[in-house]
Amino acid sequence: QVQLVESGGGLVQAGGALRLSCAASGRAFNTYGMGWFRQAPGKECHLVAAIRWSGGSTYYVDSVKGRFTISRDNAKNTVYLQMNSLKPEDTAVYSCAAATTTGWGTKDHFYDYWGQGTQVTVSS
Repeated sequence: QVQLVESGGGLVQAGGALRLSCAASGRAFNTYGMGWFRQAPGKECHLVAAIRWSGGSTYYVDSVKGRFTISRDNAKNTVYLQMNSLKPEDTAVYSCAAATTTGWGTKDHFYDYWGQGTQVTVSS
């Protein structure tokens, strides 16, 4: 069983920045692929960023490329999402997820454990 707890969400003005953190339980964190998903009101949840178990590969959806950076610290069992140049359309609940069997995933179905999520609101 993997438990994931997000933090760092909040209210920010357009153009601002936030850093989300996700702390994971378990000894095998350094074997998990990790991803950040978001769900905006009335829309489906989808993957926005992913990082391989080693940190050697990353993936971003086009809408966040150049603005968001995913990183991880395996010694701290934590994955981060640095979000810069935020836009009102980035407003959503952001959740981290773990791909425990593949160690990497750029599609939703690779992920098998999820956190509760943290709200990010970007005002115009």
